[in-house]
Amino acid sequence: MIEVDLIDNMGTDLSVVNAARASFSKKSEWAGFHGGGTDDPYLKEKDSKLIRYLGEHKHYSPFGHCFLSFAIYCPIFVQAQLLKHKFLRANSESRRYISTDPEFYEPTHWRGKPKDKKQGSEGELDLYVDQQLLWYRQLQTYKMLLEEGVAPEMARMVLPQSMMVNFVWSGSLDAFADMYKLRTSGDAQKETRIVASQIGVYASYLYPESWSALTKDPNIQFSATHYMSEESIATRAVMEKINNGR
Repeated sequence: MIEVDLIDNMGTDLSVVNAARASFSKKSEWAGFHGGGTDDPYLKEKDSKLIRYLGEHKHYSPFGHCFLSFAIYCPIFVQAQLLKHKFLRANSESRRYISTDPEFYEPTHWRGKPKDKKQGSEGELDLYVDQQLLWYRQLQTYKMLLEEGVAPEMARMVLPQSMMVNFVWSGSLDAFADMYKLRTSGDAQKETRIVASQIGVYASYLYPESWSALTKDPNIQFSATHYMSEESIATRAVMEKINNGR
């Protein structure tokens, strides 16, 4: 199963406000706290308005003062797409150094190729592939090569793109928002959308005003009908983690 866990984060919506107000040598404070406590602060209306202005006019530098770091567990073919976002930094486990048995991603169904475009997928095919058998053969070949003394950096060549991999992915809030808008579009691969949508749940919880300002582009409104089952399960899992951590 594709998983995203928050490792660390820095800054708040107020950090964005004060980074923007630094130009005028000014600083703002929280307006108050919901429920009368100290755990759920909210901004002054003028500061909320400022964040919306920054997002609408693409003044992204103040958002760069907020930072997130995630632990991602996904197939190699998803990682390859995500690592194209050069303003986000990644460190990944490597089969040059580890020899534990890998795990593999198993889709719930096989999607069809679209008729009117070169990328993406649509519909479900009535097709059975014995993935377990394929993985078993590749895994046994991998083990055999290691037992014969082949270097791990070469033995890994026989492992498929469906192999799951762990990596740490970090970057600024605006960089993650840019990734999110691209990777939740209708043309993005479903499995990649699952990662992006989970990151979006974390970001919207930690930076509600800023995330909304950065991602509210009306052209990026993605419908649950595209990937209802797996994405909804993934996002619900993230919400449970957040709620349990409160």
